[in-house]
Amino acid sequence: MLTIQGHRFQLCDQLPRRDFLSIGSLALGGLTLPRLLRAEQAVGIRQSHKSVIMVYLTGGPPHQDMVDLKPDAPAEIRGEFKPIATNVPGIEISELMPRVATMMDKFALIRSIVGAEERHSSFQCVTGRTFRSQPQGGFPELGCVLSRLLGPVDPSVPAAIDLSMPMQHLPYNLPGPGFLGSGHAPFKPSGDGLEDMVLSGANLTRLDDRHRLMSSFDEFRRRVDHRAVAAKDDELTQRALGILTSNRLVEALDLTREDPKVRERYGQDDPNCLPYSNLGYQAHMSKFLTARRLVEAGARCVTVAFADFDWHGNNFVNGRRVIPLLDQGLAALVSDLHERGLDRDVSVVVWGEFGRTPKINATAGRDHWPNVMFALLAGGGMRTGQVIGATNRNAEVAIARPVDVPSVFATLYHNLGIDHTTTTIPDLNGRPQYVVDAQQPIPELI
Repeated sequence: MLTIQGHRFQLCDQLPRRDFLSIGSLALGGLTLPRLLRAEQAVGIRQSHKSVIMVYLTGGPPHQDMVDLKPDAPAEIRGEFKPIATNVPGIEISELMPRVATMMDKFALIRSIVGAEERHSSFQCVTGRTFRSQPQGGFPELGCVLSRLLGPVDPSVPAAIDLSMPMQHLPYNLPGPGFLGSGHAPFKPSGDGLEDMVLSGANLTRLDDRHRLMSSFDEFRRRVDHRAVAAKDDELTQRALGILTSNRLVEALDLTREDPKVRERYGQDDPNCLPYSNLGYQAHMSKFLTARRLVEAGARCVTVAFADFDWHGNNFVNGRRVIPLLDQGLAALVSDLHERGLDRDVSVVVWGEFGRTPKINATAGRDHWPNVMFALLAGGGMRTGQVIGATNRNAEVAIARPVDVPSVFATLYHNLGIDHTTTTIPDLNGRPQYVVDAQQPIPELI
């Protein structure tokens, strides 16, 4: 990876950081970024400002401690947290989520998602697919599909952006472009990319030197390759450099440009929210704000992985640490989108890979439970202020309106203006693949 150092800035925790723009491998044939642009140029680009922010709750969040509490269940099932009323009559959620509770009219809660696979992986959440019957190369994540279908809103802002930190459990990390290839891989602005190659002395104020470096590579290519496509490659390289030097992208990543009162609303980053946060499972509140700034700048899909919820032990201790932080970040994000008039254009989806066991184990934890899980949705012009589905007395199974993961994706595609019943993309063998296998969007939401 090639990393170019950017400006110093402060996140919400007030700690000075230096941002890095990770732009892919550098080779004599050109940057990965020009290849991305070439892939975008190969398809018709439709201009649209619809977008998605996906918050992936790694590890599987406990539905019965967050959004589907069962106060009448036996003590070994109901746990320690109490339900509280929301601003929508009849809807209750956890006492650890008071901010979301006060604006439940801006959220839609699905309590009955079925069909999860018991795997600690982001794959199903970000692709809408199962692990079975994958084509060669694998299915791409949502942002990569949007990059392929729609291209960029603004040439200087990548369509797909991954704000997640590198996580020790590798399957938690987003799977990437699959059979679409590296040309549609998500752009990763990260301050933690220790594996990236940092060019000595390179920064955003000295990209003129990088330009001269690329000119040297261009000269090399011209000496060894006289094909007519060289001129087109030059153009794409210029566009790639335009992305790297674009004020639009850099300013979106620079939180010092944000109103301090807005930044304060999102809260402070908590790098030690869990005892094992050093493994990549941190509560970066600032990434909620960065996600909003990026979709506002033109990104089509921004994904954030938040903390970790794989609490086989100390479920309630960890819940008291993490759930209130998530509550603050989500409330700030969704209220911010509404205040800026983005609520009809930006869809927000919040979920993990499965639910947790109804019965609390001997170490005060909850184990894996793929039988049912939840999702919170907001924005996108969806009908909010409602609960879809229900589970039984012990939150074990869906007893009303089961919803599968592909149906959630069909809803997101509908919000983006994409007909999932007719839209296909070719895999590596040239076979058309539908963007998702679902009959229809969730009718209650559209």
